[in-house]
Amino acid sequence: MNLQDPEERSVAAAEYVLGTLDAAARAELEALLPSDAALRAEVYAWQDRLLPLATRGPAAEPDASLWPRIAERIARPAPSAPPSPMPAAQSATPAANDALWRSQRRWRATALLSMAATVALAAVLVLRPPETQVRYITLLQAPETQRTGWVVEATSGERIRLVPIEAGAAVPAGKSLQFWTKPQGADRPTSLGLVQPGTRLELPVERSPGLGAEQLFELTLEPQGGSPTGLPTGPILFVGRSVRL
Repeated sequence: MNLQDPEERSVAAAEYVLGTLDAAARAELEALLPSDAALRAEVYAWQDRLLPLATRGPAAEPDASLWPRIAERIARPAPSAPPSPMPAAQSATPAANDALWRSQRRWRATALLSMAATVALAAVLVLRPPETQVRYITLLQAPETQRTGWVVEATSGERIRLVPIEAGAAVPAGKSLQFWTKPQGADRPTSLGLVQPGTRLELPVERSPGLGAEQLFELTLEPQGGSPTGLPTGPILFVGRSVRL
């Protein structure tokens, strides 16, 4: 992979998020992520595009007979066929190789974008909730490392759910983890309560002064018991903005 090429970097990031990279390419990409800001940005962009699609439909269990059928098909000997005459080998020029490689990159990019668009269209047409119920999702990421540590899922008229996706570090003695939100146009953040590291939190959506796209959610480190001022005073540990599903 040439991850300095913007087109190939975007394709590799998409394949990484989809889980279709082979083991060697995945290891190479993961080794570069900590030091390559452009690559991280591509990965986060593809996560933002594709993660909401994974939450639209219920999980499906494959039929119990699927794996035995696959194993039987793999073990089945291939049908014999008469040998075909092989054309004389020709050595490709460097220019031809480069053109072929670029063509393959464009095909992979087009295929990935088409697949994402198809899934998105199917989700919108088939699995969309009633218009009166709007859902939003927010990835909360560490500002310095861009590591995703929490997901906020909010549904209009229902609840806001803060869900950890990692165990999380312990809060220092004398400190508390506090959950905040700030809708678009609001003049100040609103506290949604204290959070235990690695623990799910659910609260009525009415606790928030509003709910919409591009709404800010964040977790800050505050004095024990929460901010004494009613506003964030400590460092931001995780932050993100909502996306409408």
